[in-house]
Amino acid sequence: MNKMMTSMIAFGAGMAAFNLAQKNNLMSERQMKRMKRKVKRSIF
Repeated sequence: MNKMMTSMIAFGAGMAAFNLAQKNNLMSERQMKRMKRKVKRSIF
């Protein structure tokens, strides 16, 4: 249960940083796709 909460908080923080980076165009499209894949793999 605790591990689940920690991963959800980490995921939320990651998504916030991700959206910020998207708005500021800090990352290219290719890096975005790669990061999405990594995030999906780490969650599921």
